[in-house]
Amino acid sequence: MAENAVEQQAIGTLNGSARSAGSSVTLADLFSILRKHIATIVVVFVAILTATCIFSAMSPVKYTTGTKLCATYNDSSQDSNSAAQNNGSSYIMSQIKSYPTLATTQSVLQPVIDELNLNISVSALASEISVVNPENTAFVNISVTSTDGKQAAEIANAVARSLSNVVEKSLYTNDARSTVKLSIVQPATVPNAPSSPNWKMNIFVGVIVGLFIGIMAALLKDVLSTTIQDDNDVREYIDAPTIGRIPEDELLEGSSPMVISEPGSPIAEDFRRVRTDLSFIAPVSETSCRLIVVTSTGESEGKTTVSCNIAAALAENGAKVLLIDADLRHPSVAKKLNIDGDAGLTHVLSGQASVRDVVQRFWKPNLHVMPAGPKPPNASTLLNSPIMSELLMNALQQYDYVLIDTAPMVVANDAVIFVRKGGSLVMVSRRNQTRKRDLREISDELDTLDMQVSGIVLNCAKENKKALENSNYYYYSTQSEKRSKKRRWLKK
Repeated sequence: MAENAVEQQAIGTLNGSARSAGSSVTLADLFSILRKHIATIVVVFVAILTATCIFSAMSPVKYTTGTKLCATYNDSSQDSNSAAQNNGSSYIMSQIKSYPTLATTQSVLQPVIDELNLNISVSALASEISVVNPENTAFVNISVTSTDGKQAAEIANAVARSLSNVVEKSLYTNDARSTVKLSIVQPATVPNAPSSPNWKMNIFVGVIVGLFIGIMAALLKDVLSTTIQDDNDVREYIDAPTIGRIPEDELLEGSSPMVISEPGSPIAEDFRRVRTDLSFIAPVSETSCRLIVVTSTGESEGKTTVSCNIAAALAENGAKVLLIDADLRHPSVAKKLNIDGDAGLTHVLSGQASVRDVVQRFWKPNLHVMPAGPKPPNASTLLNSPIMSELLMNALQQYDYVLIDTAPMVVANDAVIFVRKGGSLVMVSRRNQTRKRDLREISDELDTLDMQVSGIVLNCAKENKKALENSNYYYYSTQSEKRSKKRRWLKK
């Protein structure tokens, strides 16, 4: 048994991997993912942009200025350097490449420190200086960055003079003079504006990096997410339309369906919308009755709450409805509706009671409920028994709608038994609760059984605030409005 289970799980994983490999992400899918995680993108973007602004504000203000020197051939050099004189141009070009490094040595910078009385080391001063020789030119460009603009100009000019002096007088031994002469052609001036921090550039980079990292974070979050976030996630595995999106609300935890306790609320309208959709998509049997099987992927996803509210919405419209709690492993309809659950379907299937003895009227004369009763040790055997088939056949002849609340698909495939009898399968999934892995396995199982889901109900869906504000005008009852105001006040 264990080996078979492991084998089936491995096959399901391979099927899911093959499906993922075969599918391609379109541009619409990408925008859907980004829209789903828009909050993540905004948070990351704002965080990075804020960090960029803080970094810019805390960075010290610095000024940059520079001077330019030009290397020329020294005609007054001695005759011993006649060979260099004949090739003066090539000699200058070969020698000038070493001057950027020479400018940061102690021979050049120590005289600058002594001249300007700088309280700084040679290495520290060298870190403030940038010297370059533009390619294929005889220019040496010296730039200095400092927190004092005036001092930056003084250092740049002093370095230029010191470098020129070293090249012309100290670079050669004996009495020889350099054949290269460095002349300052553009002295450094005091800068009018700081060079850093560059607010425009920093903010531009922050915006680009913030958007990029925000989008990457959203995509990574979607890939690493193990639970569904919206009905699009469900439809990636279950090919079925979404017939309802039920927002999270504390009123749903009550013992009365929303159609009864809050008939004017938007949530009650959501269940009425599900009722309307089911009236179109659920097939009609030979007895003009519609059999609707409600299940979920796993536990605690709200299938019983949805079943009870749909049953109440159907009964509200005048239809004769029977709600059967067929989740014999974990009965919950009786507790949800606050009715007696001591006797129920288990007694009927075991021959201890008749249907008339366990069916109860709820709210309206046309709404009947059959609780599950006590937990039996052989739930699967009872649900597959001829008595269950006969019970269901009789129910289809007496009611307009028969709703069956069954066990979650990961627990048992009881829902398959009833769908085979002509029922419509409604899958309830809960945001942040339904696992994608379970959905993939269920999808593979339904494909194997050649069975389709008729509709998806997303529980605890994110509220569309704009639509909710518009709907408040039409649907909120006075009692609902008071409770809504109270909840908003408590959140402050």
